[in-house]
Amino acid sequence: MRDSRRWKLYGHLSESILFLRPFMKSPARSSSAALVFLLLFFVGAFVCTRFLNSTTQTHVGTSAQDSILTTRASQLYPQQTPVLPEKPPEILDIPLNCTAFDLTRTCPSNYPTTASPDQDPDRPSPPTCPDHFRWIHEDLRPWAHTGITRDTLQKARRTANFKLVIVNGKAYLETYVKSFQRRDTFTLWGILQLLRRYPGKVPDLELMFDCVDWPVILSRFYSGHNASAPPPLFRYCGDDHSLDIVFPDWSFWGWPEINIAPWGNLLKQLEEGNKRRRWVDREPYAYWKGNPAVAATRQDLLKCNVSEEQDWNARVYAQDWSREVKDGFKQSDLASQCIHRYKIYIEGSAWSVSNKYILACDSVTLIVKPRYYDFFTRGLMPVHHYWPIKDNDKCRSIKYAVDWGNSHKQKAQAIGKAASNLIQEDLKMDYVYDYMFHLLSEYAKLLQFKPTIPRKAIELCSEAMACRAQGLEKQFMMESMVKGPAISSPCTMPPPYDPPSLFSVLRRQSNSIKQVEKWEKSST
Repeated sequence: MRDSRRWKLYGHLSESILFLRPFMKSPARSSSAALVFLLLFFVGAFVCTRFLNSTTQTHVGTSAQDSILTTRASQLYPQQTPVLPEKPPEILDIPLNCTAFDLTRTCPSNYPTTASPDQDPDRPSPPTCPDHFRWIHEDLRPWAHTGITRDTLQKARRTANFKLVIVNGKAYLETYVKSFQRRDTFTLWGILQLLRRYPGKVPDLELMFDCVDWPVILSRFYSGHNASAPPPLFRYCGDDHSLDIVFPDWSFWGWPEINIAPWGNLLKQLEEGNKRRRWVDREPYAYWKGNPAVAATRQDLLKCNVSEEQDWNARVYAQDWSREVKDGFKQSDLASQCIHRYKIYIEGSAWSVSNKYILACDSVTLIVKPRYYDFFTRGLMPVHHYWPIKDNDKCRSIKYAVDWGNSHKQKAQAIGKAASNLIQEDLKMDYVYDYMFHLLSEYAKLLQFKPTIPRKAIELCSEAMACRAQGLEKQFMMESMVKGPAISSPCTMPPPYDPPSLFSVLRRQSNSIKQVEKWEKSST
């Protein structure tokens, strides 16, 4: 029997939910199969509790405040180390041909759409993908046994901004509704760069994409014995009550409306920004700057700012984007904002793209209990990569976190460094493209029909988008453009979670948050 509820990765997880979650998002099954799975649950739980004892350690000092939950890096599947070729492979650079495009208004035919042989002895062997890639299997689990029919796909059109079709390595677009700002433009640009990076490797497919923040495929409508398969709809975030398929957001290729550069270059700038001031020399407070008007929880955060009556160890600033545009974005340089020991992440109307910029600082990220997740944040571990903050008592929770960190400087620095290392290594553009590749490849396997080019669709290529672009849009496209086919294959996809390993991840996340809550309570 299908139970489509999402797993909560943050907050308290009851024992019953923890036992049931490994089999959620599964299609309808027979009662006999359900009995088998229940048996597996109890076996998995027994194995998992033993596994937890070997993978999670609590180091205790002289007091409760001196203790910190740490997790040893443990891989539950074989790791592959890339093997360097004996001679450097030839790199193919194919520039834009705007001259020809302006004359013909047709996409060029000289870019390869077939893959080069993987048997090339000079091709570097790929590494194993980061652990958050395993969530691809979970996001696609609702269709694992039913597949995706054309009728099921068509139901996702209700809120979709566009339909994307890939046939024989070429992209075709059917637009339904233009997105807010240029989210759709840069999402499509990113997919085109994927096709340039891995020509001929992305399989034929059709998909629907919704560029609005909030997930809309609610799991409660697709649970039960006779429930139909949910419409497959791609978007930037999900939550525990929805089945939307999570995809990297547009800002990885730039956000021209607020002058945020493509992620590849910005990640290097953030790394350099971290070196400008050592952690111990940074301001010993929690910093946040953003638009508070988009959500009540952000307006509540403003109450935590320093005042004559109270200092909650927070320095909170409202961002006026209209003024920033007029002033040329002089006060919004992200690489110059790693000057506080602690930085606050809080959701807006839904998830916020700011999470990667905040985590990239060596500062300790204080995450106010979130509702939403994007494609990589499910791989974060509380107290190892970030410090959890209560959403219903923000100010006291922030003050405790800052006081704890200032009293345990080495441990606080380790949390900040673990997060920035994860962002620098596991979220570099190579892996963003590989996540897209594996997600689309696994999705394409579920299609029960042959993808075809819609009658109203237009062919899409880099020339069709970049040659006509202007200003920051064109600048960011040129900065983020993939120059030619990759010299290596995509990383090796890790296997799906099995019940014991998934139970372990959820249990560790829950225990870490509960430990912090105990510390906070004992300090009052």
